[in-house]
Amino acid sequence: MAEENQGNSESKPQKTDSKPNANNNRRPNNNNRKPNANQNKSAGNKPAGNKPNQNKNKNRNRHRRQPTPVDENLKKFVTLNQEGHKQRLNPHYKLDLNSTAKIRITPLGGLGEIGGNIAVFETEKEAILVDVGMSFPDEDMHGVDILVPDFSYLREIRNKIVAVIITHAHEDHIGAMPYLYKEMQFPIYATPLPLAMIGNKFDEHHIKEHRKHFNPIEKRKVYKIGNDFEIEWMHMTHSILDSSSLAITTDAGTIIHTGDFKIDHSPVDGYTADLHRLAHYGDKGVLCLLSDSTNSYNPLPTPSELSVAPALDRVFAKAEGRVLLSTFSSNIHRVQQAIQYGIKYGRKICVIGRSMERNIEIAMQYDYIRFPKNIFIDADEVSRMNDKDVLIVTTGSQGEPNSALFRMSIGEHRHIKIKPTDLIVLSSRAIPGNEGSISGMLNHLQRAGAKVHSSKDIHVSGHASIEEQKLMLRLVNPKFFLPVHGEYNHVMQHKETGMICGVPERNILLMTDGEQIEVAPKYMRKVKTVKTGKTYIDNQNNHQIEDDIVLDRQKLASDGIVMIVAQVDGKHSKMTMKPKVTTFGIVPDKQDKAFAKEMEDIIENFLIHLKDGMIENSRALENDLRQIVRKHIYRKMKKYPLIVPHVLVS
Repeated sequence: MAEENQGNSESKPQKTDSKPNANNNRRPNNNNRKPNANQNKSAGNKPAGNKPNQNKNKNRNRHRRQPTPVDENLKKFVTLNQEGHKQRLNPHYKLDLNSTAKIRITPLGGLGEIGGNIAVFETEKEAILVDVGMSFPDEDMHGVDILVPDFSYLREIRNKIVAVIITHAHEDHIGAMPYLYKEMQFPIYATPLPLAMIGNKFDEHHIKEHRKHFNPIEKRKVYKIGNDFEIEWMHMTHSILDSSSLAITTDAGTIIHTGDFKIDHSPVDGYTADLHRLAHYGDKGVLCLLSDSTNSYNPLPTPSELSVAPALDRVFAKAEGRVLLSTFSSNIHRVQQAIQYGIKYGRKICVIGRSMERNIEIAMQYDYIRFPKNIFIDADEVSRMNDKDVLIVTTGSQGEPNSALFRMSIGEHRHIKIKPTDLIVLSSRAIPGNEGSISGMLNHLQRAGAKVHSSKDIHVSGHASIEEQKLMLRLVNPKFFLPVHGEYNHVMQHKETGMICGVPERNILLMTDGEQIEVAPKYMRKVKTVKTGKTYIDNQNNHQIEDDIVLDRQKLASDGIVMIVAQVDGKHSKMTMKPKVTTFGIVPDKQDKAFAKEMEDIIENFLIHLKDGMIENSRALENDLRQIVRKHIYRKMKKYPLIVPHVLVS
C-alpha cells in the first residue's frame, strides 16, 4: 500500500487550492502577500526557477520513516512468553481431567449471616468438618444467648466423619464445639491456641474427657487424615493469634479454604501470612477456592494491626486519670499493645471480664505473649492505687448487658465505679445489631462523667478488603471459586472481584446454607439441599431452648396473651359463673372489664352453637374456643395474641 500511495502521489501532483493548509497555515491565503517556501510546498505551487514536482516528491519520500525490520527470532519469544503467561495464570491444565473423583462441599452455617461458620467436605466414603462456630441471636429471640448450628445432617453422616478441622479460635468458628461433642465425638486437628480455647470450653461444660480427641498440628506440614484427605495448615494473619488457611487435597484436586484472613505485612508478632505456600499450591493447580467475603465492600487495604500503636500512645500520654480499655477479648495483639503502653506510662494492669482473663492467661501460658506477672493487679486493689497508675483492660465493647464494662457503667460492678476523671477507650467496631446496646452504655458512662474515646484510629478490621481478596485470588489461581463467610450481598460483591481477577462467571457459585456443591476437575454444580437451621441456647445453664418456646416468647412480646377461665354446666351447656379473663399486652387495665364482657358474650354464643358431644372432649372444646377468640381479636385489633383457655366442665 505504501508503494501504491507513492505511485499515486507521483502521477497526480497536488492541485493548487485557495483553502488554507490544515497542518501549516492557520490564516487564509492572502493573494497580495508573497508566498513563502512552506506555503508553496503545502499548496503544491511551483515557483519560477524551482525543480519539477517529481524531484520535490522524491525529497519528501526521502524523509519518510521506513518500516522497522521485524526480527523473527524476537517475535517467536514474544509468542513463547504469551503462552507462558496463559499457563501461569491458568494452571488448570495440571488438573487430572480424566479423573472421575469428586468432592461435595456443604455449608451448614456462615452464609447469609455473620458467624456460625461450619462446613462439610465429603468424598464418597469419608467426610471432615471445617470449623464448628456459634452466632448471636436477633433482638426478637428473647432469652436466647447464643445460636449453634442444626446438627441434623451430621447425624446422618456421622459414620463418615473422620475429623474436625479448625482454622482459628474465634467464637464464630469454635463456639459450638461443646454442643457437638456432648452428642458425637471425632478427632480434632488444629494449632495449639484453638485447641487450648476449645479445651477451656470443654472444661466449662464438664466434658474434660473429650480433650483426648485433640491433635495439635505443625504448620507447613501435610497431614494424612482418614484415607481420602491430605491437609496442610498455612499461617494467616487475622484479628486473633495462630490463624490458618487450609489446603485440602483429595483425589479430585486441591481446595484452598482461607478461613478468616487479612494480609498484614507488619503484624505485631512479625509472623506474616504464608503467601509463599499459597503461591506454591496456585502454581501446582487449585481446583477450588473458598475465600472470606466479610469485607467485600472495602476498596482500601485493611490497615496493619500495628497501625493502632501511635493512637494508643497518644491516648495514654494525655490520660490524667484511670484508663479503661475495652476490646474483643480474642484480639490478643490489641490487648498486648495496650498493656505495653500501659507499662510505658507506669501503669499497673487490671484485667476484668471472664473471657478477657482466660484468653490473656492462655496466651501467656503458651508463650504467644510475654509479660512479667508483677505488672498485674486484682480488681480489689484498684481503689487503693493512684488513678494515674492504673490501666483496666476489660470486656464489654459491644455493650453486652452482662459484660464488665456495662456493669461498671450502671454502677453495679463490685469493685470498679466510674469516675469523672476516667478515660474509656473503645478499641473495636460495632458489630451490626449492637449499635443500640453500645449507645445505651455510652449514655451511662457519660452520665457518670467519664470521657469516651472511640475514634477509628484505635481499631482496624481483621478481614481482607477488595485488594487483599484480589491478591488471594491471584496467588491461588483457582479453577472454581466459592465466596464464603458473610451475608448474601457480601458474597455477591466477592463474586464480582473474582470475575475481575480472571475467574469465569460460570465457574463461580453463590452458596446458601444447606446447599451441597459437587466439585470435580471438569465441573462444579449444586446437587441437593440438606436440612439446616439454628438451635437456641440459654447460656446461663448451657441448655437448649426448644423452638416453640422461642416462638411463644415472640408472640408474647409482639401480640400479648389472653387467659380465660370458664366454668360450664355439662348438662345444659351453660356458664355457671362469669368467666375470669386476664390479659397482658392486649388492652390497658382500665378496659379489662369491658374486654371481659366481650369474652363472656363470645363464650355464651360459642356454647349455644356447640355441637353434640363436644362438651365431653375438653381438649377439642378449648381448641375451638381458642380459634373463635383469636378471630374476634384479630377482627377488632389486628393482633394474634397467645390464647390460653381453660374450660372447667361440672
